[in-house]
Amino acid sequence: MGEKAVIYCRVSDTKQKLEGHGLDSQEVRCIDYAQRCGYDIVQVFKDDASGGIADRPRFIEMLAFLEARKAEAHVVIVDDINRISRSLEVHLMFREKLKAIGARFESPTQKFGDGADDRMVEMMLVNVAEYQRLKNAEQTKNRMWGRLKNGYWVFQPPRGYVFEKVGAHGKMLVRDEPVASILKEALESFASGRLQTMAEVKRFLETFPEYPRDTKAGEVRIQRIRDLLTRVIYAGYIEHEAWGIERTRGHHEPIISLETFEKIQDRLDGKAAKVPAKLNLNELLPLRGFVKCGDCDHPYTGSRVKGRSKYYVYYECFNKSCPSYRKSIKKAEIEKAFEELLSTMRPSDELFHLLHAMLKDLWDAQAARGQALVESAKKELVEIERDIERLVDRTLETKNSTLAKRYEDRIGDLETRKLVLAEKQSKIGQPQSTFERTFRTAMRFLSNPLILWSSKRLEDKRAVLKLTFSDQIAYDRKKGFRTVDLSLPFKVLGDFLRDKSGMAHLIGFEPMTSAFGAGLRTYPNCTIGYARAR
Repeated sequence: MGEKAVIYCRVSDTKQKLEGHGLDSQEVRCIDYAQRCGYDIVQVFKDDASGGIADRPRFIEMLAFLEARKAEAHVVIVDDINRISRSLEVHLMFREKLKAIGARFESPTQKFGDGADDRMVEMMLVNVAEYQRLKNAEQTKNRMWGRLKNGYWVFQPPRGYVFEKVGAHGKMLVRDEPVASILKEALESFASGRLQTMAEVKRFLETFPEYPRDTKAGEVRIQRIRDLLTRVIYAGYIEHEAWGIERTRGHHEPIISLETFEKIQDRLDGKAAKVPAKLNLNELLPLRGFVKCGDCDHPYTGSRVKGRSKYYVYYECFNKSCPSYRKSIKKAEIEKAFEELLSTMRPSDELFHLLHAMLKDLWDAQAARGQALVESAKKELVEIERDIERLVDRTLETKNSTLAKRYEDRIGDLETRKLVLAEKQSKIGQPQSTFERTFRTAMRFLSNPLILWSSKRLEDKRAVLKLTFSDQIAYDRKKGFRTVDLSLPFKVLGDFLRDKSGMAHLIGFEPMTSAFGAGLRTYPNCTIGYARAR
């Protein structure tokens, strides 16, 4: 019976293990060598790990295997010396560990020994292997750096993108649907304030079964949300601070605009005006925190009380000085009254056509402003260029490191502003949709907000409250809802509906000329509000 042997095979990564035949080829050659030497193979260990690291699961397992059989001499057969390691330090460490447990390396391509000549050749081969490893890593990094510099992402694709070969571009990021569209809605909602916290973004994403989860429990980690909110790659740009790659326009399709990305950063940094937190919603009590007590104007909260066989849900006022303190209102009662209130907000057919004409003129007027906005953006870009030149001169002239750092930071801010302006300039006068499609979308909600309220999604209910009412609404336990303060679109609709004689006697209106010069029409003075709301 021959001396016992184990075989150790290694490839550099999992891809080589799954797609190549390197491990199998190494094993075949080692088996052939063992048979020629008369060794009995007792175990084969295969790793897929870099040759520059010592933390290899199967190699560590092999050491434990040999340690447990220390009384028996074993030979460790490797196909080539660089399969042990491509690092001199790791190679020497492994060699000493084997020696300590009475084992030794052998290879069909290299003689291992303790003599001076054998050790010199062995060390030279390991040094050459280490040099090749470092050189390969250096060349790979240089190629990756160059591709990053040219606007192509080279690392793991961010969520919402996948790699695909695209013509002359080669392998590049493309949108991964429907995840990309879900992310777009989440990011834009956070930028606008519709979703006010990272926790709300997290819950929003978790409502979509198509969106990938981070845990087995089906959750998206909060750290993932911060990563999503701070990655400029979603705005179509590439940057990598560690490699000195400044913000560069990428070739991939953006999920959001750079302007939206900057709004998100302002919100995260506390620079943006915070949207009033009027709501404290949950799926059980969607009106909690929005509807206020009719006696004291404190927002209703709620409770869930256990009965004999089921739970009962109530809205309550918890203001101790209020005559309605802790007097419960049934969930079904107040929510039914709210739905009846929403159902009354429906314009007539005449008003529908009038709104169509009014909004068409506003749409055309907005389009006519496009060229002026383009010229304004061009002038601002020229001013920014001048400011950058002045700051560069100051940076070169100053010897104060603190001032130099401030100048550099300011230059970075101006460069970002340039990118935002350039992006906006390219989109001015190019609506994202046609007027008719946009009008249908708007009127679908304005004509019947109750439809959206009937949605099971918490975010849809939140949208109804924010878009329909300009402030909290009061509910009296005995009289129901008081007069409500509607948002601008519904307030205008209400004025139209109440004025049976048309538009001759409305207050706060002024004439506006049609963009096509088709005479005068009397419209509400809401050009600014319309432009802001788009």
